[in-house]
Amino acid sequence: MTTSRTRIAAVVAALALGGGAVALALLAHGRAADPGANGSPSSSPDSSSSPTTSAGSTGPAIRGPLPPATGAWVGAWVKPAVPTQAGRVDAVAGFEAEIGRPLAVVHSFHKWADEFPTEADTKLAAQGKVVMISWAGDDTRVIQSGRYDAMIRARAEAVKAWGVPVLLRFRWEMNRPNLGALVWSPGDYIAAWKHVRAIFASVGASNAAWVWCPIATDFDATNGAAFYPGDDEVDWMCTDVYPGPDYDSFATVASPFLSFAAEHPKKPIIIAEYGAENTQPARRAQWITDASAFVRTQPQIKAWVYFEAQSTENGVSRDFTISGTKAPLLAFKSMAALPYFNPPVP
Repeated sequence: MTTSRTRIAAVVAALALGGGAVALALLAHGRAADPGANGSPSSSPDSSSSPTTSAGSTGPAIRGPLPPATGAWVGAWVKPAVPTQAGRVDAVAGFEAEIGRPLAVVHSFHKWADEFPTEADTKLAAQGKVVMISWAGDDTRVIQSGRYDAMIRARAEAVKAWGVPVLLRFRWEMNRPNLGALVWSPGDYIAAWKHVRAIFASVGASNAAWVWCPIATDFDATNGAAFYPGDDEVDWMCTDVYPGPDYDSFATVASPFLSFAAEHPKKPIIIAEYGAENTQPARRAQWITDASAFVRTQPQIKAWVYFEAQSTENGVSRDFTISGTKAPLLAFKSMAALPYFNPPVP
């Protein structure tokens, strides 16, 4: 969601002075809450060629799901009413029944210390869906220190043993100013990314594709491009798109990020989160319809994943759900029925 450049500048200045609390007070980010902040596809042809696995060595390329040649997969994060593994699987099935088709991609949020894949992750993957795991991360400098290496290695070994191609979105929205106390700087973020990814490569978890995902809101003002680890470190590019308090169009919010992504044309893009908030009910359906039309003009976008959830951010309740609605649900169903959004999942 769009914040003013003046406010962003104030936040960045506060962070630069070490004022994390001040930055949080200044931030009015207007997006979904970060659910993880607290707490047989073939290989992609554009994955890294020689990722570093440890100091002075290289290892096998990290790869993952092969993106569709044309069109884009439809996916969703569906927040379960009952927060259990069975509840999550049931929530996905219920949403699929409402939209009249199976999801190609399902989203799974995990806090830094969570074990994964979970029972729900494995059951959903067994249904032929691509699972995208969003892993919240921790203090980038602590990650670099090696304190978490044993835990990271355990996750890597679990993903390798799972064996299915998976999208791994490590510490998404790193350019959000209110994450400055954890991320520190673009250099620290990139170093942490490479550290974690190297451990995955060292155990041979080559079924994990690494998804780099800044938020689209004020992408330029937050210096989002500076956090990019490099083409040899990233398998999929990604962003999150929300309309903000002014209900800006998907195209308006996403375009600065997409301009940067166009400089890396061999990288597929996934929109990992997007949603039309129920703050302007009369505009939700049109926002979804317009977003669909815009995405069809962007062949680099290979998947987009709706944020089907209610959440709370800084004490403010936010509702992006379209389940049970009329016009927004119909707009989503109409989009999801288009051949463009029904490419096969290998």
